Amino acid sequence: MAETGKSMSIIVTKGTLDWAYPPLILASTAVAMDLNVTLFFTFYGLTLLKKKLDLKVTTLGNEAMEMPMMGMHMAMPNLLAAMPGAPGLTTMMMKDLIKKKGVASIEELRDACQEAGVRMIACQMTMDLFEYQPSDLIDGIEYAGAATYIETATQCDINLFI
Repeated sequence: MAETGKSMSIIVTKGTLDWAYPPLILASTAVAMDLNVTLFFTFYGLTLLKKKLDLKVTTLGNEAMEMPMMGMHMAMPNLLAAMPGAPGLTTMMMKDLIKKKGVASIEELRDACQEAGVRMIACQMTMDLFEYQPSDLIDGIEYAGAATYIETATQCDINLFI
């Protein structure tokens, strides 16, 4: 239990590379600030707990996606997602940018969260729905349903949905 007694919970619902960063950065920052942190991974967010990650980025539905290129910010239109190979290209561009800027990988952030004591809960209903087995996911996590998350969230000072 954190000395401050303050706590935060985050529902993690997205499993793409760009959506993996916000909950893990917020969780690692909050735990470093001495908050008790719980991450509840449900639906596509559950894939962030897989042992082997192969996260991708898509421009589809992301009108705000801009990448620094040639000294400016180039918008990535939705239409790009329909082109063969485009998701691979945008994923490669994002991974190159992350590496070039020295940003921690998702695996590194996830490990840092675990080492710092962030509570990670895999949604049991999602496990059943998508036929995941505990052997598919990393060690050291809990398996529970929505009631467990809600019980935790009702005691938290901060609750986020990502």
